[in-house]
Amino acid sequence: MNKRKILVTSALPYANGSIHLGHLVEYIQTDIWVRFQKMRGHEIYYVCADDTHGTPIMLRAEKEGITPEALIARVHDEHYDDFTGFNIHFDNYYSTHSDETRHYSEDIYGKLKTAGLIKARGIEQLYDPQKNMFLPDRYVKGECPKCSAKDQYGDSCEVCGAAYAPTELKNPYSAVSGAKPIKKSSEHYFFSLSDERCVDFLRRWTRAGHLQTEAANKMHEWLGDAGENKLSDWDISRDAPYFGFEIPDAPGKYFYVWLDAPIGYMGSFKHLCTRENIDFDAYWHKETETELYHFIGKDILYFHALFWPAMLEHSGYRTPTQIFAHGFLTVNGEKMSKSRGTFITAHSYLKQGLNPEWLRYYYAAKLNGSMEDIDLNLEDFVARVNSDLVGKFINIASRCAGFITKRFDGKLVEGEGYQAMQQLVDERFASWRPDAIEKAFEERDFSLAVRQIMKFADEANEIIHEMAPWEIAKNTDKNADLQLACSLGIQLFYLLARYLKPILPETIRQVEGFLNCGRLTWPIFQADEPVSQLLLPEGHAINAYQHLLTRIDSKQIDALVEANKQTLKAEQAGSAKSIATDQSAAIAPIAETISIDDFGKIDLRVAKIINAEHVEGADKLLKLTLDIGSEQRTVFAGIKSAYEPEQLKGRMTVMVANLAPRKMKFGLSEGMVLAAGNGGKELYILNPDDGAQPGMKVK
Repeated sequence: MNKRKILVTSALPYANGSIHLGHLVEYIQTDIWVRFQKMRGHEIYYVCADDTHGTPIMLRAEKEGITPEALIARVHDEHYDDFTGFNIHFDNYYSTHSDETRHYSEDIYGKLKTAGLIKARGIEQLYDPQKNMFLPDRYVKGECPKCSAKDQYGDSCEVCGAAYAPTELKNPYSAVSGAKPIKKSSEHYFFSLSDERCVDFLRRWTRAGHLQTEAANKMHEWLGDAGENKLSDWDISRDAPYFGFEIPDAPGKYFYVWLDAPIGYMGSFKHLCTRENIDFDAYWHKETETELYHFIGKDILYFHALFWPAMLEHSGYRTPTQIFAHGFLTVNGEKMSKSRGTFITAHSYLKQGLNPEWLRYYYAAKLNGSMEDIDLNLEDFVARVNSDLVGKFINIASRCAGFITKRFDGKLVEGEGYQAMQQLVDERFASWRPDAIEKAFEERDFSLAVRQIMKFADEANEIIHEMAPWEIAKNTDKNADLQLACSLGIQLFYLLARYLKPILPETIRQVEGFLNCGRLTWPIFQADEPVSQLLLPEGHAINAYQHLLTRIDSKQIDALVEANKQTLKAEQAGSAKSIATDQSAAIAPIAETISIDDFGKIDLRVAKIINAEHVEGADKLLKLTLDIGSEQRTVFAGIKSAYEPEQLKGRMTVMVANLAPRKMKFGLSEGMVLAAGNGGKELYILNPDDGAQPGMKVK
């Protein structure tokens, strides 16, 4: 086997919030893959860092009355503790606010500038006159310029799906101070992503096997066909005040956080190289034969599959071997929710005393190497862990170990008995070769690997049930048969443990102590060798068995959900006074007077909501199917904050039936339902009196 040299990264968690179960999908996925490669003997390094720059960090630190440096140091420790608690092992966990990341940011910027790919030009932005700062898109709110929905962010509307510039918002206000922003010009620096050199390179690179098929297809949509150029130049600078690295030749200008965030991979690895005397250039030089893999969420694919490789290519560094994107996490089939107690942080999971390896196993059983979302169904979580890990895997050792310890001084079968066991293994378990499982792990299809491992576990339990050592033990004349049967069970358990080690590192560490076998490695043998060559040697001595893994009690999950609900209630109680104060000032002024003719143009109809459902990727929208008598209509309504879908099904409401259909990124919206209120949870859809029927005109 050729020894590979591999560098692996996960996306950098932002230093402005806690790690939650959705984040852990990625880090657990990466950790499993890295552990598998290390078990196979490859030279592999796994690095990560906190993403520490940007306006949110600056503002949060200001709010807490501390420096940004103090904030990111505290959050770094919290993140690292959470990752460690879930047995995620980094060879280096660092920060983007480092000398190493600054060095490579300036180096890449300088080389891109020399290549003529950095341009400066003036742009008009919204400026907060109270805070004396330019406002990032997400720090401006106002009315959508397309549909007039209130409280929309400065980049897109979550009601109608329209995209726009912050300067297009109607009645904008600063989300930082509440002040009305003014327009102000500033010189910004741009990476010329639309340059033909970048576009031509990206057309080749994104189709050269570096991306999953679905990711490559998505990049093609953004790039466009040959002869067209859909890419825009990328604004890589921000104005002071800003927490980040100042651009060397531009006082008062700072690198945008998304420029130095991926460079943080290089910074973290350089820090490791200095500490461990590793050759940095061997992994980042343009002509290197080492491998580089990024594990990321599909929501940041644009940055990693377009901006990042283009920056690397044109500054003289190597580009990623492959980028592995994964989907999002839902809980019980829905987006994580604080009100339902399913927005669960890593810290709260561990604080409740839940075993982190339960979650590692469940995620592995769901992940298939694609960009599909995965669902954490809490009822299924309990059932699968209890059935697979305890009922199938651990059960093998617990049924056989006691007899070996008590009757045979902890020694497995030897001599003729060992030879008979080898023959039985080669006859009954010839399929227990690592090939298929190894391929599944390599391709990150952990769900396939888990299914195969559990199939083997079923076969092991089946033969133990057939041999029934507990029955043999009743007859002391059959000690040889008892030792063979129990030794077989322990040997099969040993093989399963080797396959499960990347997923369950702490549990298997305890298994290694129980089996007295040293550190388990990946089973590697010649294709023509029998499976029995993988077994522990004859007469091998094991230690006394102790409980390795407990079952999940469903009450533990109930307590976890309830604990997260209580956290939300405390937050709500703390802010109740300010909410009540704001309500009195939230009554909107009466709009301009219209004529009866103007009103007559609006066709209002009674509608029955025959279906309501969540919209994937939308924070405020519900998809409604409305019966208006003569037909059914689909409407995307921004009422998710106030209603669950089940609350709406079967209800009557009023809709604008002659509103021009609007094409949104989620589908076509064919009207608008009417609701009162100030937004958020203060939204109340209109209900007609009893007797009104679908399709009736509202006059």
